[in-house]
Amino acid sequence: MENDFFVDSDKLSEKALEKKHRLENDPSSRTDHMAYMEGMEQISPEIREKVLSQMESYDYSKYTAVDVRRALQNDRCSVEDFKALLSPAAEPFLEEMAEKAKRETSKHFGNTVYLFTPLYIANYCENYCIYCGFNCYNDINRKRLSADEIRKEMKIIADSGIEEILMLTGESPVKSDVKYIGEACKMAKEYFRNVGLEIYPVNSEDYRYLHECGADYVTVFQETYDSDKYETLHLMGHKRVFPYRFEAQERALMGGMRGVGFSALLGLADFRKDALASALHVYYLQRKYPQGEFSLSCPRLRPIINNDKINPLDVHERQLCQVLCAYRIFLPYVGITVSSREEKSFRDGIAKIAATKISAGVSTGIGDHEEKYTGESEEDTGDEQFEIADGRSFDQMYQDMESEGLQPVLNDYIYV
Repeated sequence: MENDFFVDSDKLSEKALEKKHRLENDPSSRTDHMAYMEGMEQISPEIREKVLSQMESYDYSKYTAVDVRRALQNDRCSVEDFKALLSPAAEPFLEEMAEKAKRETSKHFGNTVYLFTPLYIANYCENYCIYCGFNCYNDINRKRLSADEIRKEMKIIADSGIEEILMLTGESPVKSDVKYIGEACKMAKEYFRNVGLEIYPVNSEDYRYLHECGADYVTVFQETYDSDKYETLHLMGHKRVFPYRFEAQERALMGGMRGVGFSALLGLADFRKDALASALHVYYLQRKYPQGEFSLSCPRLRPIINNDKINPLDVHERQLCQVLCAYRIFLPYVGITVSSREEKSFRDGIAKIAATKISAGVSTGIGDHEEKYTGESEEDTGDEQFEIADGRSFDQMYQDMESEGLQPVLNDYIYV
């Protein structure tokens, strides 16, 4: 990766601008998004082929109210039932779906909701993803936290009472290599009971190393499961390789990670097909790796710095609620996370129906938890990945969940 893409100046170099223009306007200049790059571990494509085959053949317009009623009446939700619940025909049945989803959530998770917070430790990125605030061509303030800065941020978060952290980086193996992330995991284990990672996909041996350093689970956003649309959104970098990203969770399980999280970014492509593919990705991997813990989320697009064309309303709240209720009915044992991308009222409501995990005290910037938690400003910070919609503190979130009749949980894992 050329150093031009790590600029913090007001303008990209002429060379970088020329390449950006070429990537945007000349598809032939882009590498094959289905071809693995050197050093990328290849595993069996069986699950990928199953998921994509189901997604591509999914015609949600064929489902009727009769299909939806049948799905709601069945004790166990089949793949075909799930497809009906995701279809437009299910929209008039949202209240009944919510009632059934709430019963399933209560049956398997009680009235608990788990609280965690993300910590971004770097925002350097070598990918050109046109919808992301971290993309290598976006002129933002870049930063990678030092070991001392990471420890300072972790202490501030831990002192607030939070026991689970999700660490994130931009996707730059140059600026945030596996060893750097591993050292951060070791520190995190000193402060938190559960440590999650949302980083660039790596090989199974790297996931094993990160697990040995203290990471418990890995979350990877496929962004969209539509490979053709994926090609037009990811123009450069390792993230451009669609199959390698798809197989990240399986490699993480092969590397010994306790849990894996899945998501599509709803609004990038056909959200019903992406929701189907996300859940089927879990469904098939769950059967292959029954020892793993699985979770789903379905965030929507949010505005980003320097791009006012990102529209977070392409998927409306009722449609998002439909997806989450369908997830719960189809996968009753799987955790469902709702991020701070969503408004307070929606998160409070869905936590009583289908969600089991909610973020609190969130910042998507780099090194700014001191300001968020103590009010003291840190001058040297990195810009955020996207705008959040719910900025409640951990204390406020805890109180709000209790007032909703829920039991906030900080940790549910016992080490022996």
